[in-house]
Amino acid sequence: ANSLIEKNTEQIRKEVYSENKPGDRIEVVSSYSDLDESAIVANRISQVRMLTHDSYDEFAILYRTNAQSRILEESLRKRNIPYRIYGGLSFYQRKEVKDAVAYFRLAVNPDDDEALRRVINFPARGIGETTVNKVARTAMDCGVSMMAVLHDPDGYGLEVHSGTRRKLAAFAAMVDRFAAQVASGDDAMAVASEIIRATGLLSMLITDRTPESISKQENLNELLAGVKEFTEMRREEGEAELGLAAFLGQISLATDQDSDDATEERVTLMTVHAAKGLEFNNVFIVGVEEDLFPSSMAQGSQSEIEEERRLLYVAITRARSFCMMSFASNRYRNGQPAMCSPSRFLHDIDPCYLAMKAGATIGAPRSRRPSYSDYMAAARQIRYPARQAQASQPTASSVHRDPVPASASAAKGETSFATMPGADGSRLKAGMVIEHNRFGRGIIIEVDTSQPDHRIKVDFDNSGEKLLLLKFAKFIIID
Repeated sequence: ANSLIEKNTEQIRKEVYSENKPGDRIEVVSSYSDLDESAIVANRISQVRMLTHDSYDEFAILYRTNAQSRILEESLRKRNIPYRIYGGLSFYQRKEVKDAVAYFRLAVNPDDDEALRRVINFPARGIGETTVNKVARTAMDCGVSMMAVLHDPDGYGLEVHSGTRRKLAAFAAMVDRFAAQVASGDDAMAVASEIIRATGLLSMLITDRTPESISKQENLNELLAGVKEFTEMRREEGEAELGLAAFLGQISLATDQDSDDATEERVTLMTVHAAKGLEFNNVFIVGVEEDLFPSSMAQGSQSEIEEERRLLYVAITRARSFCMMSFASNRYRNGQPAMCSPSRFLHDIDPCYLAMKAGATIGAPRSRRPSYSDYMAAARQIRYPARQAQASQPTASSVHRDPVPASASAAKGETSFATMPGADGSRLKAGMVIEHNRFGRGIIIEVDTSQPDHRIKVDFDNSGEKLLLLKFAKFIIID
């Protein structure tokens, strides 16, 4: 028995040392925006799958916060890549998002009884279930919508006391204001922002600093980011319909694609916390940026930063064969676009373990409190100055870490994303390389000045061909 055990142990040892080869370096990818990042990830999944023939079940996308899933889900859907949310719901199935969308639906169609029942007492306004049932029953008996009953409770014989009647009238008046704003032609972002503000869906969460409440806030802000993105992109692309109804039509297509078929192979999307104990052949870690990973809420002490570092270690070690980390230069945070810088953790990884495109950089780390690895590096410098100096010599495989200007074109004297666009296309010609504030790098393939609204067709590296109106498009000329 002992000899058999020794033989098996020796066989295992031989297999391990003969078959295990040094792993590939971690890919580090820089993107212009969270939109560009999600497109890069979706494209890379298709490329890796084509090379490895792995099933979708062997692919995972990991993120620090739940709200990051929305834009990733949209990019995967556009490329017909099936996915599942591990340990949670897809973005538009989350309660706080469904509540907000119910208000959107009421603004577009006040006679939507399903939406009305969902939010008539949320946030709480003292309208109980008994009252709601009375309204529903009266509407059914009279063959009208519930909103019609709220507008004329006496005419339809609704039996409620005066206090409840005032609450119902206040709710109906609020929905009428939203509907009037939609009818006036306001774009989706203007109406959605007013709905979130007037209903108190977001403000009621702000005083609660529990992780669950913070996650809900992030999801609502991400919903607003999605509405803003929808409005701006359709305006740039010259689409006439920018209203809330068009946005609802788009997200209804998204929710229709949600499937409960557990047998279908799919890419897994999950938070890093949920990934503990799981492994996949191919792992993509997105949003490796300051104030996101590490979280802005983990800046209070060094121990919190080190816990974030351990989380990134967990994320990286979920990968058996391939790992990619990505960061964006700008991302929607709290409903607003914000400039981002690469995570300090990227700078703490030995460059020999990282792979980036030739000439790419992750810039200089932002001013921050020293980490544990900083102290250890300083200690090694004191103890082994000669070896440290030798080790610091650049190698061909090193990742470049030189500081990078806020924009490559800023160094060339170009204007910013916000001030570059104009209606005059005389400066532009086919073959020019541009950077768009959301789509990233692209090549102009056509300039059309034959119409009153001048436009260009651009082939973007990660988002494909887009037709953009010059008076709305935000980009800078690279070459």
